[in-house]
Amino acid sequence: MKADGMWKESTGEGVKVAVIDTGVNPDTPSLRGQVLADEVPEALAHKATEDYTGHGTTMAELIAGTGTGGGLKGLAPGAKIVPYRIATKELKGAEAEKAPKAADIIRAVADSDVKIMSMSFGNHNENEDELAAIKYAQSKGKLMIAAAGNDAEEKNLIGYPAAYPYVVGVAATDESGKAASFSEHGNYIDLAAPGLNMPVWCDSNFRSYCDEGGGTSSATALTSASAALIWSAHPDWTANQVLNSLIDTAGRDWARDDPSTYLGYGLIRPRMVLEDKNYDPGPANADPLAKENATGALDEAGDPVSASSTAPSAEPSKNPEETPDANTSATASDADASDNSTLWVALGGVAAVLVIGGGAFAVYRSRRSA
Repeated sequence: MKADGMWKESTGEGVKVAVIDTGVNPDTPSLRGQVLADEVPEALAHKATEDYTGHGTTMAELIAGTGTGGGLKGLAPGAKIVPYRIATKELKGAEAEKAPKAADIIRAVADSDVKIMSMSFGNHNENEDELAAIKYAQSKGKLMIAAAGNDAEEKNLIGYPAAYPYVVGVAATDESGKAASFSEHGNYIDLAAPGLNMPVWCDSNFRSYCDEGGGTSSATALTSASAALIWSAHPDWTANQVLNSLIDTAGRDWARDDPSTYLGYGLIRPRMVLEDKNYDPGPANADPLAKENATGALDEAGDPVSASSTAPSAEPSKNPEETPDANTSATASDADASDNSTLWVALGGVAAVLVIGGGAFAVYRSRRSA
């Protein structure tokens, strides 16, 4: 994607991204001055800047890290992070009880000037309070982006919040653009981004990065950063227009009106928007996910999924960083891809994130049900 070139057009300056995760450590070299902890409402601020696994901090760095001191340089280093801490399966006892609920956080972000919610966590059951909060945030013009989940090799259950209406569900790909074997799939997958072989903070001690991290969490962070780049360059656009531009320019070799159940509308390519000074994002009030939102999440048989109670979901267990909540599941795609530049994240203060670029993606996929 040639991040250095994109940064000549936009760095994400002026855009705030809420990272709803395990907390965000604002004191890593890469995040100093990037985290707006004072913008978290007091009622929801419990230990928002104390990350109990290192996961939320990694996501924040992939979005807006500056690369200072040998840390990760994110895709949108001019953006700012507003941190929120939720309880995932790693948080126990009283601390889990004190962590704010996702629904309350989503409503609070909806009432703020934050434009994007990056949600690299998940569960396998729909929750009515979260759904109501999502609909409220959509009415307030927010762009919500969430991880599909990482249990495709086992169960491939429906992943929430990714499967809620108005939420962009993100799948993970390998270096070739192929859907990762663990990346969950279904009619709620909207976009895809790299999600393998990335440095991540090893744990909550923040002493070093570990290799071979990633998952749909990292793919979600990169998609959120891509949206921040575009929104910064076009501050008058709506969330619908920012999302439409990502969908319209996504790398794919299938029809836009027949998205893949593994890679959605394709792999993110924000450079295609940033370099086109005359790019038309479409109508401000046209929902790019209208068809999916009307249908709702479908199960493997193509039947609508009904609401039930919450339960957690997370990153591939083989990764050193486990993403929030408990994993969902199923088989990964046999997707092939060609002619793509790959994403890489480098340490040592050099330009760290180069994302998907290039041409078409030949993918073995199942069609979405209407």
